[in-house]
Amino acid sequence: MDYFIVVVTTLAGLYFHWWLYVRIRRWMDRDLALSFAGTDEHKKAYMLECLNNARAQKIKRSELAAWLEREAAAFPVD
Repeated sequence: MDYFIVVVTTLAGLYFHWWLYVRIRRWMDRDLALSFAGTDEHKKAYMLECLNNARAQKIKRSELAAWLEREAAAFPVD
């Protein structure tokens, strides 16, 4: 019974750390995308859409900043 408790607790801890790691990465990516938008609300929405497109296209994290920067530069200025 003691081994069962240790295994369950260890697996729960590992899952929690994985979940936290994924959440922090998402927050960092979101903040990166929003940093290119400045204070413009329309550009913020555009950049979040670009971030979703990057995830759908499976852009590597090492290339994400440059990719988002190119997308931000392509934003139509009114």
